[in-house]
Amino acid sequence: MIRKSTRVIRVGNVLIGGDNPISIQSMTNTSTKDTRATIKQINDMEEVGCDIVRCAITDIEDAKAIPMIKKSISIPIIGDIQYNYKLALEALKYGIDGLRLNPGNIGDLDKVRQVVNACKENKIPIRVGVNSGSIKQEFLDKYGGVNEDSMVYSALEQIEVLENMDFYDIKLSLKASSVALTLKACEKMSSLRDYPQHLGITEAGPLWRGTIKSSVGMGAILSRGIGDTIRISLTGDPIEEVRVAKEILKSLGLKKDGIDIISCPTCGRTKIDLISIVEEAEKRMEGLKKNITVAIMGCAVNGPGEAKEADIGIAGGRGNGVIFKDGKIIKKVPEEQLLETLMDEIEKI
Repeated sequence: MIRKSTRVIRVGNVLIGGDNPISIQSMTNTSTKDTRATIKQINDMEEVGCDIVRCAITDIEDAKAIPMIKKSISIPIIGDIQYNYKLALEALKYGIDGLRLNPGNIGDLDKVRQVVNACKENKIPIRVGVNSGSIKQEFLDKYGGVNEDSMVYSALEQIEVLENMDFYDIKLSLKASSVALTLKACEKMSSLRDYPQHLGITEAGPLWRGTIKSSVGMGAILSRGIGDTIRISLTGDPIEEVRVAKEILKSLGLKKDGIDIISCPTCGRTKIDLISIVEEAEKRMEGLKKNITVAIMGCAVNGPGEAKEADIGIAGGRGNGVIFKDGKIIKKVPEEQLLETLMDEIEKI
């Protein structure tokens, strides 16, 4: 796929847009001022692949916690601001790497200008976005309700406020809980502006349903070359958001990070306990920093034949199996030794 050309912005040490890698974001669900819990959660997210983290700045104590948090993490931190421009200024004073706010939500133009000037001075980008539930009434009336036009033109009004202040260090976000609406809105905006886009399906739901909805949505949008940074919104542990985002990018060939496990769905030919082997393999391989594809297959039909693109893998037999590498069988071992032998061979790569 060919990614659409967008401007490049910097959030801390992460470049977003242009031909830079698509970054993964998530948001803490701790109280930001609870620095111990917040730092632990951010470090846990970073461990599984998070590139940028967002924290809610709800009061001055949250803003004051930023320096302590930044000393203990390695990824940039974005401050999520709702309505209160003074909190945006405080977050900037205490070293935030990016802001998430909408100009229309923080008061008159003088207040917006104060935030914009502080962002210019500190070279801090602003994310401007519209969710399907936050469209201004005038755009709902003008464009006939919630649709891609009312979302896009509502966002453009916010963008133009910043552009009129000679501020262009912007990334855009257009999200709905509807996959189809999010896709249409992102496509339309992509045709009108070249700012980098932050993707997501908002309020996607609990882990299982939300993962499916987000995967369908992100896959559709990213496959059109749209998107520079993503956040998967799930009701649950934000670590799962990062894991899902990473797997979406890997499945599209947009990220090479860690082991990619492919495995067959099992059938009547399967004579080993493949499900248990795959579950255990997934746990043991999660932290390995090797960019390889590992196939775990139930029989010879799905072994080196169908999985020949894998770097290494297992093909099960009756109570035993073979280890194959680069499409060639290298050894035959009993079922109970298959996974251990596979792990040993992976370590050699």
